[in-house]
Amino acid sequence: MDKFYKMTIAGLERELPICKLNDELSIAGFIMFGDVELTEACAKELLAKIPGDFDYIVTPEAKSIPLAYEMSRQSGKKYIVVRKKPKVYMQNPVSITVRSITTQSEQMLYLDGAEGELMRGKKIIIVDDVISTGESLSAVEQLVEKFDVITVAKTAVLAEGDAAHRPDLTVLGELPLIKN
Repeated sequence: MDKFYKMTIAGLERELPICKLNDELSIAGFIMFGDVELTEACAKELLAKIPGDFDYIVTPEAKSIPLAYEMSRQSGKKYIVVRKKPKVYMQNPVSITVRSITTQSEQMLYLDGAEGELMRGKKIIIVDDVISTGESLSAVEQLVEKFDVITVAKTAVLAEGDAAHRPDLTVLGELPLIKN
């Protein structure tokens, strides 16, 4: 089996390392960290695909932070990070439990109550790098719904498995599941 999977993302060709999940299945690992050219191109394409206007960008504390930052920079809209641990500066943090395929364990997500109030009744987009099972995305969505936000779009650079065919997601491409 090849060690890399070649893929064109936002008009840029990249070689993604193939990562074994178990004896039957591998995935092409997509990591945007450090790839400024790709981050900028993906942000531009995702912003062009989002239907309608929005007030805030929300992202989980994960590999999607540089993407949310760049989407914020390009759009002029503030981004908010849903954290993995409560921070001392958070005012009345709200939390939710999530189990993600990439972390392989149950974890908590936290949103600063002050940031939640800032978004109350506003239009948001939720941004991630890759959507697999959709559990993290769902948890972020449930967390922000506590503040009566209007989710305009749920976006990611790539989706894999069943998530790649979800009509409620705006993505740039499909990340393959590779049988060993």
